[in-house]
Amino acid sequence: MNDQEILALILARGGSKSIPGKNIKKLKGKPLIAYTIEAAKKSDYVDRIIVSTDDKKIADVAQEYGAEVPFLRPDELATDEVSSNEAIVHALDFLKKEQGYTPDYIINLQPTSPLRNSLHIDKAFNKFLKNKNDYDSLVSVCEAFENPFWMQKIENDKLKPLMDDFSTFSRRQELPEVYQLNGAIYLSSYKSFIEYGSFYTDNILPFIMSKDKSIDIDNELDWNLAEILLEDNKDEIY
Repeated sequence: MNDQEILALILARGGSKSIPGKNIKKLKGKPLIAYTIEAAKKSDYVDRIIVSTDDKKIADVAQEYGAEVPFLRPDELATDEVSSNEAIVHALDFLKKEQGYTPDYIINLQPTSPLRNSLHIDKAFNKFLKNKNDYDSLVSVCEAFENPFWMQKIENDKLKPLMDDFSTFSRRQELPEVYQLNGAIYLSSYKSFIEYGSFYTDNILPFIMSKDKSIDIDNELDWNLAEILLEDNKDEIY
């Protein structure tokens, strides 16, 4: 893209507890991580696809589907306590020190979002590049599955509204539109990510995706739903 290097990073630890071996478990006959690699490969923008993993089996599958795995992530960066941002910083540091490579833009694509496809990636890039002077990053969202304005909490064994505005909305149609992070796309310039160490700043451009494309697989229920949705969309280009 006009001599601009765009790097896709896919973070895939081997220690999934909810679904053992999740990232390479077959989903509709294909390893879960393969959906994200193939989406990145079909993007009009992405130049390099690098998988950061601590697991040799994941590394082998990632390479089989066309991603680069230039390193295995150290064990201390593959625990539940380590943030995605720390793993991304490690990957960027490795590429700079070992390969002299620094991209102009980075996009973090979670392997647990198999319904996010190349069209979403390209639309996100188009939107961000048109607005890059006004925002630090772009993050994908979808309409909230449950509106927090009607949610409840329990205090001293009594049900209490989570939001102070609960009594304001008597009908669902009156509820304000609320969005949640869906984990599918995180995008920023390299310079911005290095400056903030995160995609989260006070100046984020939202990229809205539909609920049916926003499944983030965390448990067996999510997995089963993803199988159904992939079957319904089996003719789509990913």
